[in-house]
Amino acid sequence: MKLGLETESCHLLFQHKKMDVFSFIRKTWELGLDGVELNIIPDLNLHPRFGVLDSDKKRYLHRIRDEIERHHLYCEIDTRFCDIENLQPALAIANELGADIVRTYVSNGKFNPERMKRAPADLKQVVPLLKKYRIKLTLENHEHETSHEIINIIESVNSLWVGAHCDIGNAMMAWEDPINAVRALAPYTYSTHFKDHIVVMHDDMPVICGVPIGQGSIDIDQCFKILYDHSPVTHINIENCYPYCAQFARPKGTGGVDALEGAFRVKPAIFPESLIKPLDYYYPHNISTQALAVLTQAQLEGLKISTDALSALKHKYCQ
Repeated sequence: MKLGLETESCHLLFQHKKMDVFSFIRKTWELGLDGVELNIIPDLNLHPRFGVLDSDKKRYLHRIRDEIERHHLYCEIDTRFCDIENLQPALAIANELGADIVRTYVSNGKFNPERMKRAPADLKQVVPLLKKYRIKLTLENHEHETSHEIINIIESVNSLWVGAHCDIGNAMMAWEDPINAVRALAPYTYSTHFKDHIVVMHDDMPVICGVPIGQGSIDIDQCFKILYDHSPVTHINIENCYPYCAQFARPKGTGGVDALEGAFRVKPAIFPESLIKPLDYYYPHNISTQALAVLTQAQLEGLKISTDALSALKHKYCQ
């Protein structure tokens, strides 16, 4: 089992030009990890088409690939949507970088029933490209979808080239217990986002908050064990969504949970509200330069905490 790092784990550093893809690769290697997962989705101050990348030119991509290979790391790509128009350029980038897995998702911003309905047919059109490039496409439970909704799409596509991307925390936004989601997705899982969450209050509204792995309410030990025992996955990627906060994306009870207990029990906010409120964590520059500085430092410290926690689980179950 190899461990990797997703660029979202350093989103504040990327957004504010304190890190680029080359320094991220070096940082991953310095942490003692085995691979990188590069997110090519646009965001604040990132490329409007290629996210953490600056271009899709082959010469530039080959420089990145050389850097990845020089550090003996694997590579995966994160993109979004299921139509061939969006996935074709992402797969071409993955091919040039030597990535053999590309993660995608269906909805964006809110649950989209029409996109969910179209997803199987869209993905079937992509299968020939996956065969051509020898790349597996993985569909993530991306905050809006329950595990069974993802499984229904995968089974409808019915191709060994299309599997699941198991995000162990995102199930909570759909009111699904993380352990139940991981257990359901594991047999289909080719790639992962490993993280930890708590529920906190933003004013009078409960919200999901990312924390370093091992400091939240998710049973990370059990999640790792399920993935190790019941999935074909060979890479587990840290997505240290910290600092980060998101609202529940589906009505209470959608995924089987209808009470703020267990993994959903409410805990104190991780930063003082005098500094910043939870739903402002992701873009702290909108609040103050002090908030940005404090949360950026917390993100850096969280990388080490999460890496150590996941490495301990690997040592426990894989050696």
